[in-house]
Amino acid sequence: MRRKLFAICSFILFLVGCSSDEKDTFLVRLQIDGSEYIYQYSEPVTVNRFLEEVQVELGALDRVYPELWTQISDEMRITVVRVYEEEYCEPHEIPYRRLTELAEGIVGEQNAQVGRNGVEEVCYRVVVENNVRQEPQQIRRIRISDPVDEITFVSPSQQLESIEIEDTLHYINNGNIWVMRGDSARRRPITTYGDLDGRVFSVSDDGRQVLFTRRTDNQATFNQLWYIPNTLLPTPSILQLLPQDILYAEWIPNRSNTFSYSTAERQQASPGWRAFNDLWFMTVDPETGAQIRIEPILDPSSGGIAGWWGTQYEWSPDGQFLAWIRADSIGLVDLEAKSLSNPLLRYEYFNPPAQDWSWRTTVSWGGNNDLLVATTHGAPVGNEPASASPVFNISAVAVDGSYQADIVERTGIWSTPRFSPLRSVGTRNEQEGYLVYLQARQWDSSINSEYDLVLADRDGSNARVIFPERTQTGLRADQFAQDFSWSPNGDKIALIYLGNLWILDVQTGRSYQITQDGRASKPIWTR
Repeated sequence: MRRKLFAICSFILFLVGCSSDEKDTFLVRLQIDGSEYIYQYSEPVTVNRFLEEVQVELGALDRVYPELWTQISDEMRITVVRVYEEEYCEPHEIPYRRLTELAEGIVGEQNAQVGRNGVEEVCYRVVVENNVRQEPQQIRRIRISDPVDEITFVSPSQQLESIEIEDTLHYINNGNIWVMRGDSARRRPITTYGDLDGRVFSVSDDGRQVLFTRRTDNQATFNQLWYIPNTLLPTPSILQLLPQDILYAEWIPNRSNTFSYSTAERQQASPGWRAFNDLWFMTVDPETGAQIRIEPILDPSSGGIAGWWGTQYEWSPDGQFLAWIRADSIGLVDLEAKSLSNPLLRYEYFNPPAQDWSWRTTVSWGGNNDLLVATTHGAPVGNEPASASPVFNISAVAVDGSYQADIVERTGIWSTPRFSPLRSVGTRNEQEGYLVYLQARQWDSSINSEYDLVLADRDGSNARVIFPERTQTGLRADQFAQDFSWSPNGDKIALIYLGNLWILDVQTGRSYQITQDGRASKPIWTR
């Protein structure tokens, strides 16, 4: 209002000549906030000074034409463009995908998962000039919820060749336990929950009893231990056991209804648990799964370097020895003293590129349960720290410590060497056996490398690739390449290739695809 009165007064004085000042005067026009004002001025001040004198307050983003440092002159038009910014956000749906996937054991189609759109918040900035909104500019997107794919399972249309299956072969497919006996066409699922986490899957020597872990909805735990007394029954019982938060569990050979296990506690940080590095023996009622006896073997401990990941264990086939496996060594559990014996093998800790996991080797028992073979971390090949060396070898060590050697070099981090069962051959019933392992196609980047399956003599000599063909895609650890299992008589291998179960005849070299849906893992071949 003061600016308007000043302008009117100035204009009137200009018209009637009421001013006694004889200096030359000139007119200045001010266009602002949708109106135009006329001022009489005699001093050639700057535009900035003029706006201050007529009490125009400028916002941080306002624009003035001409520039503020310009000197005013007669009939000058000064334009003030009021500018401010607004921000606003609005939700946008992220459409879900409709997927069709192969699945074993269904007829026709089956809706496996209902689709749901995701939501993201999209935020914009818009400039307003003299109350006119300009085109909004996107400034950020915030994912509120991910879309959930709609999944429809369909049965495989291709008919695979059926082959004879000696003894009993268990495996996991699509989160369920399957069993195969007699021939590959007679496989059937034992569970239907679809929630096995794969952390524990152990089958007794007679192929009947199974230990496995299932994911839980309880926020305080990450899995629960379950038990099947006899998978060969038409409708097997499935029983929940007491232990929970299990990192390792395994049937103890030659001890009826008894298994060993190790536990952890749930945590939010990766990998989702912190290991206790403990060890327990439990005997259960074979019919009900009720606890009969529990025996503590190893007290909780830090577990050595990277112990949060957990100590692993592996029984000898005769149940006399139990190997322990840590990030930088392997050894035996002293079952009488209930403690860890001194390491049989030591190697440099491997520091992975991503810090949310820790490598553990695997061990396999050979000879008369007096020899262990394992993947070990080798020495650097350049200037890299020892913990970052890309070298991984296969090493053998005698249980009594009398022998230790690298028998195959530069095989890769996931080489997983395994001795075959011994076979009697010839008229003298001489014992014959093999060593099978995975060989990285790029040994110096073996974490993500493809692998070949190699068959060798038990000392690592006479090695030859037996699967797959060199022109074919290799085996991969992220597709459960390590999950291969010898048949009890040592003439075949069950393995996972491109997510499917295959049977490889070691003698003839022929291979047979058993599943087609790409969801298989952890084959276990028993009597």
